[in-house]
Amino acid sequence: MSASSAPRDGYFERIDDHRYKPTAHAGGAWDPDEQHFSPLGGLVAHALDRHRAAAGADSGLLLSRIGYDILGRLALDECEIRVETVRPGRTIELLEAVVRIADRPVVRARAWFLAGLDTAAVAGGPDDRLPAPESLTPWAMSDLWPGGYIAGLDVRPVAPPRPGRATAWISTPLDLVAGEPAGPLASYLALVDTANGIAVRQPPTEWMFPNVDLTVHLHRQPRGAWTGLDTTVTFGPSGQGLTSTVLHDVDGPVGRAEQILTVRPAA
Repeated sequence: MSASSAPRDGYFERIDDHRYKPTAHAGGAWDPDEQHFSPLGGLVAHALDRHRAAAGADSGLLLSRIGYDILGRLALDECEIRVETVRPGRTIELLEAVVRIADRPVVRARAWFLAGLDTAAVAGGPDDRLPAPESLTPWAMSDLWPGGYIAGLDVRPVAPPRPGRATAWISTPLDLVAGEPAGPLASYLALVDTANGIAVRQPPTEWMFPNVDLTVHLHRQPRGAWTGLDTTVTFGPSGQGLTSTVLHDVDGPVGRAEQILTVRPAA
C-alpha cells in the first residue's frame, strides 16, 4: 500500500454503529488518561449526522445550536453514543445524544436544527475577518498543555496569547473517526473546545479551570479545514469562570461558543 493510499489516523476507531474506541490522539489536557472533550464533541455531531441520515431526515435543516453538558469523567475508554429525535419537524427539529462510558452517562447534548432558507438579502452582522492562517506562525501549544489531543494540533495565533485573551486558528491532520468521512460541521466542532486552553489566565500547573459545558450557536455554516477562535476568559471571585469565543471560518464570523468553568487551585 502506498503512503498516499494508507488510511489516515483518527481520534476514534469505530467498533460498531454506536460504539467507538478513542485513540491516544484523544488524550486530555488535564489528565492524559482521560479524553479531551473537543474531539468527543465533534464525534457527537457526527453521530447526529448519521442518525438523521438513517432516519431520512430533511437535509435542508441546518444545525444551528448545540449544547453539551459534561456529566462525569471522560475516561480514555470505549464510548457509546445513542441519539433520539426529541422534536421532529419539517422546519425545526430537536435531537438529543447521550454518551456513555462504562455504562454511565458522561455527556448529554441537545441540538436544534432549523430550516435553511435564502436570506442573503437581509444578512448582516459583524464581518471582521481574521488574518489567513497560512500567513501566521505555528505555536507549540504542547509546551503549555500535555495530552495527545493538544500534541496533534496545528495552532496559529494571530498575536502572542496573553492572560485571558487570544485569537488563533486551529487545525488537525487527523480524521475524527479513522478512515471514515465526517461532515464539515462535525470536523469544525471537534476543535471548538480548544478555546478554553488558548487564553489561560493562570498557569494550569497552579490553577485548574475545566469547563463543565459547551454551547455553540451558529448563524452560518462553517467551511474549510480551520476553526478560528477569538477567545476571552474571565475568572470570577467565587470559583466560577467563563470562556467566551467568537467562532470564525476563513470567510469571517460564523457564531459564538460559551463554556462555564469551575476554577480552583491545582492539587
